[in-house]
Amino acid sequence: MYFYKKEKKISDLFLKNGYFIGQTEDIDSKNQITRLIKRKLHKIIKKNVSFDRLHTKVNKNNINDLRLFIYNEMNKDKRFRSNYFKIARKALYSLAGNELMMQTKINLSIQLPNDETSLLPIHSDVWQGDSPFEINLWIPLVDCNKTKSMFILPQQHYNYFLRALKKYKPKTSDDIFKIVRKKLKWLSIKKNQFLIFNQCLPHGNVVNLEKNTRWSMNCRFKTIFSPYGDKKIGEFFVPITERPMTKIALEYKDPFK
Repeated sequence: MYFYKKEKKISDLFLKNGYFIGQTEDIDSKNQITRLIKRKLHKIIKKNVSFDRLHTKVNKNNINDLRLFIYNEMNKDKRFRSNYFKIARKALYSLAGNELMMQTKINLSIQLPNDETSLLPIHSDVWQGDSPFEINLWIPLVDCNKTKSMFILPQQHYNYFLRALKKYKPKTSDDIFKIVRKKLKWLSIKKNQFLIFNQCLPHGNVVNLEKNTRWSMNCRFKTIFSPYGDKKIGEFFVPITERPMTKIALEYKDPFK
């Protein structure tokens, strides 16, 4: 494997754990995203409020409407997806390749303290039709830890999970959670960091029992020529770093046919 030392370090950590936490690679891009979302939030709240303290201005009955408004607004911005990609471009290249497809719209999660309406029970995206060749870039807008963050089953416990499935035959996500609860890793991520994780691994969140609001975004990437699941080119993914030779080859016409 002809990796540079830094690439090998990232790759080894990812293969061992199933995830990688890195420092924001492009501060300006992250700041542009933060400013955009703050502007959109101010349109609704009409007052300056930090992301962490949103729960002091909004109740859980209105949070989904607010989230959908900001989600739609941020995905309308022409620079948003490019800025999102730049936050972890080098790490994505190291882990997934440099000819990438990117999800057409970036997801937004807002989880108020003690709000039971914004839960994502334990799951694997592949169980729901995604390709195992996809990788997920998760970016927080606040410091996330404990129940204010997400959990994942580390790669080293995946074989245990497979054995437990055969032994206990769980019927619900709650059953699965109980089986692997002690093996789960609660990730601690600062707002100036990013997380890239293997979405084949079981992951999710629980009720936010911390004092402040969680804000996070996530977006899937995959190499152009890797197999697709239910989500196809044009419908869900678009190419962002197609190389010249790939473009030439795709457009090539055999003169003898």
